[in-house]
Amino acid sequence: MTKKTVANLSASDLSGKRVLVRADFNVPLDNGNITDDTRIRAALPTIQDLASKGAKVILCSHFGRPKGVTEKLRLTPVAVRLSELLGKEVKKTDDCIGDEVAATVAAMQDGDVLLLENVRFYPEEEANDPEFAKKLASVADLYVNDAFGTAHRAHASTEGVTKYLSPSVAGFLMEKELQYLGSAIDNPQRPLAAIIGGSKVSSKIGVIEKLLEKCDKLLLGGGMVFTFYKARGLNVGKSLVEDDKLELAKSLEAKAKERGVAFLLPTDVVVADKFAADANTQTVPVESIPDGWMGLDIGPDSVKTFQEALADCKTVIWNGPMGVFEMEKFAVGTEGIAHSLAGLTKTGTTTIIGGGDSVAAVEQLNLGEQMSHISTGGGASLELLEGKELPGVAALDEA
Repeated sequence: MTKKTVANLSASDLSGKRVLVRADFNVPLDNGNITDDTRIRAALPTIQDLASKGAKVILCSHFGRPKGVTEKLRLTPVAVRLSELLGKEVKKTDDCIGDEVAATVAAMQDGDVLLLENVRFYPEEEANDPEFAKKLASVADLYVNDAFGTAHRAHASTEGVTKYLSPSVAGFLMEKELQYLGSAIDNPQRPLAAIIGGSKVSSKIGVIEKLLEKCDKLLLGGGMVFTFYKARGLNVGKSLVEDDKLELAKSLEAKAKERGVAFLLPTDVVVADKFAADANTQTVPVESIPDGWMGLDIGPDSVKTFQEALADCKTVIWNGPMGVFEMEKFAVGTEGIAHSLAGLTKTGTTTIIGGGDSVAAVEQLNLGEQMSHISTGGGASLELLEGKELPGVAALDEA
């Protein structure tokens, strides 16, 4: 961790200071009710630490993809939930810049927490407009970025404000994400295995290529495997295939062989006669996918093979489901892997769930607590695993 963090700031650094905290409160809503408050809870350690040291905590976040001011994308439900979790009132402004914000901040007492309105109500936020960043920063003395989920974006509230506020440091959540994901790639306990799933090879090329340089074992699942099977000359029926990626699939397998990386594809798959929850299904070896059928999950033999391959691993990174886990019939493979990883964590393996749908699957099964680390950022964790620089992290002060 080469960046300065909240842990480096003492009570004397913070007492009476106005601290702008970029959090990630982009939570799922249903009829105005928050259905999963994981991201809000993840921000609590940073908020509580700052408030307990006498800082005036000014929170900002994006929420959804609004086009201008959008009533149903106001952060009001987040302020309500934060008040409950912190056990004290969290005031909220109806804007994120301007006179109302300045007046509300001026009235804050030490230890107070304030939530600003959705920063994406302004297109200048995503454009990283310097004037907008300056206005956002004008009510604060220093800056904390705790929004790992948006660290791969150079926006006004993640990168722009650092030019006007000093120090600019990482929050506890950001620090934890960088430590787990960074050390898993740069300094892992071995053997290191990566399980990569999801529907398309094209969205995971960078990650697979990077992991082939770092991993001892690479296990693939999800819809992307059919491109590899077709590249091997197997019949894949009506399964999802990226025909323009067949040569790439061959070269990735060749690269794994060259580097001595164990490259595992599923040995059997659950196929369906249509893409639907009520489809007819059968489990077949990968060499025997029938014409007109499509593969929608890995089969039981594959789960067993994967479990055996993971048994001696000391670090496991998982990104992407093994099948169409949203449909019960095709969730068995993903569930099997999730339970295996929960078991491995108990025996001392570091298990890292790298954002996105794998997190949703793990949370659905109530196994989140049983993993070493669950990443709050899908795109950000992928880019970090690819070895890319994250603008929101690069902009922070060096330790």
